[in-house]
Amino acid sequence: MFRNPLLLTALSLTGAIAVWGVVDTDSLERFASAYVSQQFSSRAWFIMLVASLVTLAALALALSRYGTVRLGADDERPEFSTVSWLTMLFAAGMGVGLLFFGATEPLTHYRVLAEHLEPGQAANAALFVTNFNWGLHAWSIYAMTALAIAYFSYRKHRPGLISSPLRYAFRRGRWVAPVAWLSDLLAISAIAIGLAGSLAIGIFQVQGGIENLFALEPGGNALRLGVFAALCLAFLLPLTVDLSTGMARLSNAAMLVAGLLLLYLLLVGPTHYLMNGLVDSIGLYVSGVVRQSFATYPYFGETFEQWFHGWTLNYMVWWIAWAPFVGVFVARISRGRTIREFILGVVLVPSFFSLCWFAVFGGMGFHGVLNDGLPLVEVAAKTPESTTFVLLEALPLAWLTGAGTVLAAFLFLVTSVVSAAYVLSMFSTGGDENPATRIKLTWGVILAVLGLAMMLTGDLDAVRSIIALGAIAFVFILPLLVIALLKTLVREENP
Repeated sequence: MFRNPLLLTALSLTGAIAVWGVVDTDSLERFASAYVSQQFSSRAWFIMLVASLVTLAALALALSRYGTVRLGADDERPEFSTVSWLTMLFAAGMGVGLLFFGATEPLTHYRVLAEHLEPGQAANAALFVTNFNWGLHAWSIYAMTALAIAYFSYRKHRPGLISSPLRYAFRRGRWVAPVAWLSDLLAISAIAIGLAGSLAIGIFQVQGGIENLFALEPGGNALRLGVFAALCLAFLLPLTVDLSTGMARLSNAAMLVAGLLLLYLLLVGPTHYLMNGLVDSIGLYVSGVVRQSFATYPYFGETFEQWFHGWTLNYMVWWIAWAPFVGVFVARISRGRTIREFILGVVLVPSFFSLCWFAVFGGMGFHGVLNDGLPLVEVAAKTPESTTFVLLEALPLAWLTGAGTVLAAFLFLVTSVVSAAYVLSMFSTGGDENPATRIKLTWGVILAVLGLAMMLTGDLDAVRSIIALGAIAFVFILPLLVIALLKTLVREENP
């Protein structure tokens, strides 16, 4: 452990940020906000260009002659059925985020856009922006990162590290070794800080749910710390034993609860209203995704710029932060599949599920605002973690659906932290697929302290800024991974 420079550097870097956040939360929040704001102002064009070109590369690769190349030996076949594979994809890449932002994000965009558009137009535009943030771009970033890891691991027999594609494709350059080492370090930092941010957001959601279920005063630190302590106990124990099968079952159980919640809202809520919204959302997304892919809003003033930076740009960086973590998991469950079925499965199916999710949750929110006069826009602005639960109160069995939402969020958090600690341990030990328990526990503790630091901010925008702080540098590594993959694929014999 102490002879591994990458591990020591990664532990020192993330540990220092964690301690900084706990000791002086306000200072970390100010630094992250200022740095991210400066980076977004100067590099918005580059971030959008990278995300959009990666998306185009993924779709082009799926339709090219290289789509028949298999992730593994030519005679290998997938380990998991297509249905099981797709179920695990949803759990890996979405998790607690969909539960938190399902109604909150469309309503937040609506509040900004309603100042410039008619209510119906503002709702349409808000749902489109939400779908864009969670659609093809997010899953293409995941897919291309996972594809690079899977291709070089299973077809070229290299360690499952972010640096492996670079070392293989550019092995003659003097710059390769230091950049490859730095890419592993940046991937570790992005995963740790990104996961910790999701941990804080998930704790906010669980706290908001408990407060609504038991009519408690919102924003209590004692309850927040109690949820945090329970979460730590829940994920530290599994790190000491091999519970991969159990974790998969917990993750699938959380997805099942989320799926049932979606179906319940669709059937018990205004079904025709929600289905109209879904069909409308699909049309708006398909017709507007290309234009939005290259939109940076340079002429719309400071308010619009801040809104764009705080949401769409932040999301693009957030997906990049999660890409190494999700990429390793998706790569491991996708061995034996062709590149074409891999990309179409990883990109198109989850993107469509996201469209359905936001059409139902966002549609329910807009129905409450536009038809029933519910103060959901104000709730989303003041206590975003409570939006879903206030929405559920308008339907029968609110206590049961609220409890199910809390349970699903908690399960997603536990499985995410356990999986992230494993991936971080693997990355920081040169690709060891069976890292020592002490290393997994060390990463578990660091993730917990990082999550505590972000939780102490008590502010969603601050958490998102700190996530972006950890991931911005990795934006420059992602294009190299894609280029390394494409360069090596061209050399494939008889693709």
